[in-house]
Amino acid sequence: MFANKLVAVMNEKIEPGVIMNALAHMCIGFGSDIGKEPLRLTNYIDADEGVHPNISEMPFMILKANSNKIRALRLAAQQTGIQCVDFTDTMTVGTYLEQIERTKQTKEADLIYYGIVLFGDWEKVSELTRKFSLWK
Repeated sequence: MFANKLVAVMNEKIEPGVIMNALAHMCIGFGSDIGKEPLRLTNYIDADEGVHPNISEMPFMILKANSNKIRALRLAAQQTGIQCVDFTDTMTVGTYLEQIERTKQTKEADLIYYGIVLFGDWEKVSELTRKFSLWK
């Protein structure tokens, strides 16, 4: 069993290409923040001795929800001390500088959440995410 759990909850209403981009952005930043050891990143080696680096030993569940449920999950994660990173509609279109400014000018209640990634104690993360369905 693993001490920690890694889960993404993605907005089921957003088209696949956009949602994959949001997930990639969250994982890049979050992974660098958490670090290699806690994420249990391992080099897999094939029969030809080819290295497939930095694959997590832990399962990574991808779940689905709507924006409001992701908003509530973000708040619950923050209240329980679970590490999380989220991605919103203001983080798309235009340059990164325009995205930063658009986010800065948008009230939290007006953000459309594309997704959230959580990492932390297995039981706590499970409790927060058990009501969501698997992404299919």
